[in-house]
Order: sequence, then C-alpha cells, then structure tokens
Amino acid sequence: MARFSALASDSSDDEYASYASQAVRPTNNVKKPVGEVSESSSSHSDGDDANAILVDGQEDEEEDEEDEDEGESSSEMDENELVLYRPKRTRNHAPAEDLDAEGRYSHPRHRSHSSTSSESETEGQRPVDSAATSWAQTVGVDVQKMHVMQTSLFRMPEEAATLQAMSRPTLPRFRLTPGVTRKHSRDSLGEGRLDSQERASFAHDIEPPVYRPSRKYARVEISDSAVAGCEDALVDAGLALGRSFRVGWGPSGTIAHLGQLCGPSSQVQSSANSSVVTLASAPFFSSARDEASDRLSRLLQHHLSKTPIVKDEYGVPFADPSSELCFSSFATIYPQTNTSYEASLFRLGHALFDPFDLRFAPEITVDVRNRMHALRRKAALSAWLEEAVTSSVNADLNQVTGDPGSLIFTLLTGHQIEKACEIALDWGLVKLATLISQAPGDFEFREDLREQLQIWREQRTDVHINENTRKLYAILAGSTDILEGSRASSFERCSDVDPLKGLDWKRTFGMYLWFAEPMDAPISQVYEAYHRASQELLSRVASPLPHYLECRQGASLPFHLPRPAPSDALFSLIRLHAEPACSLSQILDPLSFSPSPCDYSLPWHLYIVLSRCMRVRDLSDRGSGERRSPDYDEETGRYEGHSPSADLLASCYAYQLEQLGMLQEAVFVLLHIEGSAGREKAIKDLLRRSADKLDDWMTSGILGSLKIPLTWVNEAKALYAIYKGDIFEAYQLYMASGLYQAAHDLAVAQLAPEAVIQHDFEFLTSLFERMSSQTVDGWYLKGKAYMDYAHAMIRLRELHASLSDTDGLDAAEEQELECLARSIPKLIGILPELLPSPSDPRHMVALSEMISGLTANLDQMKPFALSQVRLTGADEETRLRHIQASALERLMRSIQVA
Repeated sequence: MARFSALASDSSDDEYASYASQAVRPTNNVKKPVGEVSESSSSHSDGDDANAILVDGQEDEEEDEEDEDEGESSSEMDENELVLYRPKRTRNHAPAEDLDAEGRYSHPRHRSHSSTSSESETEGQRPVDSAATSWAQTVGVDVQKMHVMQTSLFRMPEEAATLQAMSRPTLPRFRLTPGVTRKHSRDSLGEGRLDSQERASFAHDIEPPVYRPSRKYARVEISDSAVAGCEDALVDAGLALGRSFRVGWGPSGTIAHLGQLCGPSSQVQSSANSSVVTLASAPFFSSARDEASDRLSRLLQHHLSKTPIVKDEYGVPFADPSSELCFSSFATIYPQTNTSYEASLFRLGHALFDPFDLRFAPEITVDVRNRMHALRRKAALSAWLEEAVTSSVNADLNQVTGDPGSLIFTLLTGHQIEKACEIALDWGLVKLATLISQAPGDFEFREDLREQLQIWREQRTDVHINENTRKLYAILAGSTDILEGSRASSFERCSDVDPLKGLDWKRTFGMYLWFAEPMDAPISQVYEAYHRASQELLSRVASPLPHYLECRQGASLPFHLPRPAPSDALFSLIRLHAEPACSLSQILDPLSFSPSPCDYSLPWHLYIVLSRCMRVRDLSDRGSGERRSPDYDEETGRYEGHSPSADLLASCYAYQLEQLGMLQEAVFVLLHIEGSAGREKAIKDLLRRSADKLDDWMTSGILGSLKIPLTWVNEAKALYAIYKGDIFEAYQLYMASGLYQAAHDLAVAQLAPEAVIQHDFEFLTSLFERMSSQTVDGWYLKGKAYMDYAHAMIRLRELHASLSDTDGLDAAEEQELECLARSIPKLIGILPELLPSPSDPRHMVALSEMISGLTANLDQMKPFALSQVRLTGADEETRLRHIQASALERLMRSIQVA
C-alpha cells in the first residue's frame, strides 16, 4: 500500500458511474467481437495505470486491483452489452510523482485535459471516440448527430474529471519538518551517521536505523600518496603543493604564518592577504630564555649525575634513574637563601615524601612507629610552611604601625610564636603573652577561650575590645569562623570579625595546621578541613591559586587561563600526600607550575622522582600485568607497564629544550621514554631536526655521556648533507654508519649517473664494491648492474686493444668475450628500469651513454650479439652504427663462405 492513497471515491465518481451505466445500454442488442472489447478495455486500463501517481516512483499493485474491482462492480453488463467508456478513478490524495529539491510534496497533477483545452475543443470539432463511431456505423445513425446528442445528454470523461478536480477541496502542501532528513541528504560528520528511512505506510513500523561510524581521517605517507612524483606538476598547483601547505611546526617551535596570529574570537587589525611570511616562535616559557636555560641546565645536570645510561634488551640506550635521585638531592642544589619557587617545591617534597631515619629501637611496635612518622612528617611540613610564608609576613609587618594586636596577629599567621610573645611583653600585655605561649593548647585551653569570647558577647563588652585582640583570642581558641559581635543599640553594637580576612592560601592553610585542628591531627585531616572550607566558603577562604596569580596582582598574562583556575603545585603536593587515591595525572598540570601551558619542566622532574625513583605514586594510565610479563621486576616485585602519558611528558619537555638550543639535554630527556621503538624514533627525529648543530663538541657529548650510537648521528648528518647538496659526503656518512641500503639508493639515484656521464668507471666500481657482500634490496637490478656495466666497459676495451696488438685472443680471453657477449644483451635489457626517472636529465643522458657505450664496444668484436636486442633509449647514431656493423659482419661472413 502506498504511503498516501485515496481510500474511497467521492460523490462525483458515483455520479459519473451512473451516467456511464446509462450510456452503455443501446436500444438494439448489437454484438461486438470479443477482440475489440478486450482491446478497448486494455487501452483504458493502460490509461488508468498512466494516471496513477505513486510516491517514490513505485506502483501499488494491490490498490490498482481494488480500483479495477470497484469499477467492474459499478457497471455490470451482460455479454451482449457494450462498454463505451470505462469510468476512470482519480486519486484524491495522490502526491507528486517525485520529490523536489526541498523535499516537498506537490499538489495532485492530472493527466486529463484542462478546462481551457476542453473549451477549445468544444468550439471546434471535438474528437470522436473510435468505439462510438463504429457503433454508430453499425446501427446506421449519423455519427455527427450521435456525437451532438451524446455531448448534450452525457458528460464526457474529460469534463467529469475537470468537475471532479474543481469540487475537490485543496489539500495543504506537505512539507518535511526541519528535523527530518531528506532522502538523498548528506549527514554531517559527528559521532556517527544514521541511515534515513521512510515509512511504507502507517501500518508498518520503522526498523531501528543502521548506525554508520563517522569518517576517520589519517595522515597518508608520501609513499602511498597520490601526490608522490607530482611535486613538479606546474599545471596543477593543488596536486604539486598540497602536502606542503598544511598546519605544522618547524624546528625549535618555529611557525610560519601570514598576517597575525590570533584566536578564534580575537579581533585582528591586519589582513592575512599578504605576501610577507613571518617566522614566529611559540612562547613555551614564561621567563626569559637565558634564565630558563640556566634553571633547566642546573636541574638536568644534577639529574644526569644520578642516572646511569644502560642498553635495554633491544640494544637501545635507556636512562634508568637511581633511587638516590630524591627531593633532598634536588634541594641541595639550591642554597638556603634561595627562595625561588623551584627551591620551595623540592623542599616541600622533601618534607612530605623523603624517608626519615628516626632510629627506632627493635622493640618499638608498628603503631608507635607510624605515629611517630606522622608527627615527624607534620613537623617537617610546619617548618616548611613557616619558611614559605616568611616573605608575606614580613611584607605585612612593614605596613603595620602602632597597633600591637595587629603586629601579634600578623606574626601568628606565620607561626612565629616566640616573636609574638616578645611583642606582647614589650607592650605590657603579659596575660596575652602567656596565652600565646600555650598555643595551640589542649582541648580545655581552647574551651576556656571560647567561653571568654561568649561572655564578652553576652555582656556586650566586646565593643570596647580591639578588633585585632578579638581575632587573636579567636585564633588561639582554634576558631576560623566569623566571630560575631554583640547585637545591641547603635552605641553598643559590635561588628563581626573574620580571622581569615586578607590572608593568602598558604597562611590560611597554616591557620588550620597550627591553630584550628588539634596538635596531633594528621596532615590528611588538616588538608580535608582546609579543602572543604575553600570549596564551601569561597568568599572567605582563599583558594590555592598558583603563585604567578598572587604575584601578578591583576597584571595580564601571556596565556588565557581556564575557569576555574588550576591549583598551586605546592598545594597539589600536599593533596598527593593526603589523598592515597590521588594519581600524578591529577596534579601534573603545567599551569599549576607556571603561566605557560607548554612548560613541562617541573612536572617531568616531579614525575621522575615520585614515580621512577621513590615509587610513591604513578600516572593513571600505567598498564598492569602478570608475573609472566617481561616487564615484571623480580627484585622489587613490581610490574612496570607502559604509560603513554609518561612518554608524552618527556616528549613535550624535550621539545622545550630543543627550542632553547639545549640539544644534549633534550636527548637525555628522550632517553626516559619507556618504549624502545618510540625512544629510538624520537631521538633520531630530534637529531635530524638539529643536524646543523651537530659539531664535534656536541657529537662527542652525545656519543660519550649519553651513549647514543654513532649510526644515529651519522644518519642525521647525512640527511643534512643531502639538504646542502653534498651527496658524496652523505654517501660516505651512510657507509661509515653501516646504512648500506641508504648508501646504495643514494649512489644509484645520484652518484652513479654522474660517474657514467664522466666515464669514471673506477669510481663507479668503488661506489658499490664495499656493499657487494651486504644484504641490500634491489642489489642485482641496480648496484650490481652498475658494477657489471663498469666491468664490461673496461674489459671490452682491453680485449679490443689486445686483439689489435696481436693476431688473436687466447682461449681464456675468447671465453671471457663469449661471456660478455651473452651478459651484455641482458644488461642492456634492464638498463631502462635502472634509470626510470624521465624528469631527471642525468638519468636520460646516463641511459643513452650506457647503451651507446656497450653497443659500440661490443659491435667492434661481436656485432651479431645484439641482433635480438631492442636498443631502447639509444640515440639514432648508435642505432645506425649498430646496423652498419651488423651488415658489414654479415657481408664478411658471406665472402668467407663463398
């Protein structure tokens, strides 16, 4: 059943059927041949099929059969009755024959004559039906008279169809909704594409659409690309230069661009329609290049001193850091007066993760040991935090004048208890000094101070007490909440006091560490209290913002930071110690260390220390396996699976060092890549990109301290020599490094054709003689062919000279000549494949020279040896000489026979 069809006929159809039934009964029973009746009915049925309009160009056979059955039932007749006009059903809801470009259905279109054509036919001579004409002639009635009577009394089929169309109500045009996909539309690329389906009828359900995965794009290698060999196609610039103009980075983070670099939503003043190419470097570092070079060189030199370079099972050098590389070893490279961020970071790591030797007696239980370790770790964290906030405490002290309460509170935010007691005594505040000396105090001490604050509030005496004094009492009571003042009239009303107002995140964390939490509370409890407060009380508790945001104080940054801002790396280390489930992937965000999202220096060093050396925590994508795995370490009982994030971290850091020109340091970082194949490829690619910097000093350092194979260095130098155009130097470097395949291909394509043109057969032989005993692909069709050509040219000349000097050749020389006569035709046959490049003129000249030389020398001694060889690539002069030599030899033999 079609999607849209007329299920019942209207009144006009019934009316027309009644008129048709009257017209088919003549006055006399005249019998018509059966053949004419069947022919007439078949012609009308064909007309019905032509007028039937179906959806999508498909015919509904069942409906047509129903229509025919209804038509036959409406006009039943005997075998003596003659049907002049078969009623023609018109579909009320027939859609258009096809879908237009917009996916709409048109109004029904009828194949009957229009009203205009009907009127014109009425004015003239209306066409007469052939059946009616034959019937009129049989009866003996005038045809024209019968036609006039029929027109006056009965409706013609065309008029009935026109009236029926006029009386039919106009149907609204059917349009597809915006969400419906057109039949031949192309779905956009996304997560996946669904095949569009159409419902055959409302009685049929639509099957679930077939899921088609989205198209995946991958980079095509030049050997598999259609562009290969078409780089000089001047008539098609898109084909020739399609692979050149793509997004990519140059060496050392260099990018070539037109106009001005901008973001997706940036407003650019200059136009990109310019012929000026600008070379720019990505700002991988937030500081100056010299400062960054000194800082990273110091870290990497210390790292190299604690890291032996060994070879793995595949013979690829690998950097294996020792357990001596800990936070304390890094902290020793910074003097005590150094307050830089890197020094503070390694000192915090030493306080949180480095092992302590507390020299316990053997009889001490495990619980006591763990308890002592926790207290020792918390004391180390407290000492680090006191040193870290010293600069900010001193800055606030310089701004405080004349208020002892403010001075004492500022000192307490840095946990400077002794100095705070001295200031209180100097101002005569003996009782306050006594309370400060007991900080943080036990539970009873804190409860007494809370009761005192409550009494002041109830008795409304807090309005007469200094605000800083109230904050001191609140801090000593272990309260970090807002201290509410008494609610009274305007004269006795006291304002609220916030003890954490104006403090950065380090001093706020210190308030929880030193005063808010009990003295024996572990670090995890202190972290949890501060972290919960920073999440719930955003307006009061300072969030752990990175250090560069606190120092900038609203100044613009070179990069846009995400929202919310990342946490400070110092706080991330505290989180790593407090949360056992926290992995390194959650804290090694470059923006936590510097304002540059591409600075992976400190994250990589922390990863090496925490994961590779101390085995404290690892990246989340580290694989896991079984004891049978080759990566299982029997000594430590650990399985060292592969971590793609670790390799990516090392690659990013090495790229930064490459931008700074620190090639040896970059190679050293890449030696930490875990996969052997990836490590080898990364180092080789780095050497190739930096081949112009591989001088003697740089090469000696890479080969000596880093133990990089000489083959890798020579290969990089050879590629750079090819870039400069020194092909022979590249060939020598390939041979020295044992890369015989590369040397062979280079000699075949570049050096050998020039040697052939210059007739330097000794040099040609020396190019391939050293690699004759090696395994080289295509040796017998390329390298050995050149050697055979040089040998043949040398021996043919020598044999010809020997034949000219003496009366003839000896047996050995005759045998050698016969061997050459058999091998030279085969050699000439493979020469076109040896030099197949038509774009290189040297290849064409060398091919012609080789064929001409072999043909000329062999014709002097064995002209008939080349009778069955097609001299493809030889010039006309060589061919004519060969014909002449063959003809002369044939003539001389015929004379000898005669």
